[in-house]
Amino acid sequence: MPENNNSNTEEIRFAYWVPNVSGGLVVSNIEQRTDWGIDYNRRLAQAAEKNGFDYALSQIRFTAGYGAEYQHESVSFSHAILAATEKLKVIAAILPGPWKPALAAKQLATIDQLTNGRVAVNIVSGWFKGEFDAIGEAWPEHDERYVRSEEFIRSLKGIWSQDHFNFDGKYYQFKDYTLKPKPLQQPHIEVFQGGSSRAARDMASRVSDWYLTNGNNLEGIKEQVIDIREKAKANNHQVKIGVNAFVIVRDTEEEAQAVLQEIIDHANPEAVNAFGDATRQAGAASPEGEGNWAKSTFEDLVQYNDGFKTNLIGTPQQVAERIVALKQVGVDLILAGFLHFIEEVEYFGEKVVPLVRELETQKTIELRAG
Repeated sequence: MPENNNSNTEEIRFAYWVPNVSGGLVVSNIEQRTDWGIDYNRRLAQAAEKNGFDYALSQIRFTAGYGAEYQHESVSFSHAILAATEKLKVIAAILPGPWKPALAAKQLATIDQLTNGRVAVNIVSGWFKGEFDAIGEAWPEHDERYVRSEEFIRSLKGIWSQDHFNFDGKYYQFKDYTLKPKPLQQPHIEVFQGGSSRAARDMASRVSDWYLTNGNNLEGIKEQVIDIREKAKANNHQVKIGVNAFVIVRDTEEEAQAVLQEIIDHANPEAVNAFGDATRQAGAASPEGEGNWAKSTFEDLVQYNDGFKTNLIGTPQQVAERIVALKQVGVDLILAGFLHFIEEVEYFGEKVVPLVRELETQKTIELRAG
């Protein structure tokens, strides 16, 4: 396997999961000092942008399940967070199917105008068949969902960057369409996508600005980065990489590991197993059997984006070193979840981010010297 000696001297970026869905970020009965309401989320967003976070990612859910009894709609909730902040960029998650590209393009262009270019979009191809069935939306097979998402992204980028846009796809068609006003961001609003399957990686290598993958160990992430970057280069395209991580930072390693064990010990077995059953459609149902969650254990699924696997669990020094190691294999962004959001975001900003910046500076000096 070829090496990926990442010579990127840009600072690694930090994002956090917006808790616009009830139940927190772990499927456990452990106390989670967080809240899905707007007042808490405004305070969280303000704390995040003061503590080194560049992005926030809102979640998209239409139905209850797996501890998420209540869900605020992602685009409107993202706009409310943007209105309460000054620098933070908020990534609104949307689903092709319920959304059409013409609506999404216009909706997001307006928000971009109103927030001085601070909105982004995450195209979620879909993993929860029961949700689509409940709202009467078609559920294409795994790879077809990525065909539809790619057309969706091509449509968004075309609408945002061209006048008299034309597109003749399997799922979407446009004829001589001009959107005004266009977004402030040029050439277009940033487009994120997730997924771990071959279809997800291939789509990212063609059309997405950012690829977000579930948590994984360093070697697994390195393999994904190399695969995507080699394919993107062949397509004359560039894509940045974000990795999901559930972050547990404490003063000692023993404290951090004790919190992890307590989360798992208090897991909700019924909810975790139901989630695991639902995600097999998204994971093992991919042709190569390597989609999201295809290889996740019960313990992994307690954090529903495999966030424990990334192992940002330990002291500030340990976590900072692991973050910089991720950067060295090509990761551009850490997408973080926390147990007690506001207080842990503040602790992370105070204790971890400065160490990361120091280590990055050291690595840059070493690269230039070498």
